[in-house]
Amino acid sequence: MSHKAGFVNIIGNPNVGKSTLMNKLVGEKLSIITSKAQTTRHRIQGIVSGEDFQIVYSDTPGILTPAYKMHEGMMNFVQSSLQDADILLFVSEVGETKIKNEEIFRKVQEMHIPVIVVLNKIDLSDQETLEGQVNLWKERMPKATIIPISALHGANIQPVWDHILRNLPESPAYFPKDEITDKPMRFFMSEIIREKIFNHYKKEIPYACEVVIEEFKEEPTITRIRAEIYVERDSQKGIVIGHKGLGLKRVGTEARKEMEVFLDKKVFLEMYVKVNKDWRNKNPELKRFGYLN
Repeated sequence: MSHKAGFVNIIGNPNVGKSTLMNKLVGEKLSIITSKAQTTRHRIQGIVSGEDFQIVYSDTPGILTPAYKMHEGMMNFVQSSLQDADILLFVSEVGETKIKNEEIFRKVQEMHIPVIVVLNKIDLSDQETLEGQVNLWKERMPKATIIPISALHGANIQPVWDHILRNLPESPAYFPKDEITDKPMRFFMSEIIREKIFNHYKKEIPYACEVVIEEFKEEPTITRIRAEIYVERDSQKGIVIGHKGLGLKRVGTEARKEMEVFLDKKVFLEMYVKVNKDWRNKNPELKRFGYLN
């Protein structure tokens, strides 16, 4: 029996549901999800293996025009996903017409691999609007397959899966069959904390925060985690900590509970907030945080 394997990379504008789709396809919550744009900052791989196939999905940051050096690093993740994709999922939401980065979109149009335009959030649309959107994408991407879905509700995901399996190239597996991601556990712990920050703080605060796991110590009955949250200004530090430390305590409590589910073990979590001025524009910090090589 022949074996199929390949890289299926997911790109699209911010907040169109790429991470929700990735988690549905993988069957695990690997990418954090919030209602705010630019939640995903890194390229996150999720691996699905069967007896005769292996699909390596990649979730990527939303396409944008960079305002910080950090954004340039995020767009490099998108560019790399165009270069190594065997199949590309271009996610758009119903009603979306504007392309945030024409250069990247032009590259997508010129690709010679199977491209699936995934029209997400059909649960928020009517039939007439949806039909108009399908026709729009047929004009923009005449070679692509267009599949309307609702990633949130899992509607019409099966045709996406079937199309991927049909077009997956013959290849041996790229990863051991029992692996589900290429990221270390520390990465997911930092992402859990960052998700809670996005959920509980407004305006610039979530975007100015970066989380680093400085200690991850597994013991027989408990995992001890020490995390540092970096902000850009002293005023942001005060907001994150909150009155009498209540803001940080709320984030820590919610993050710890989710970590315990993720790790299936008790977690002792310590968090500290530090100021690293203008870190989003400093190459050494961006290298340390994984945005630059």
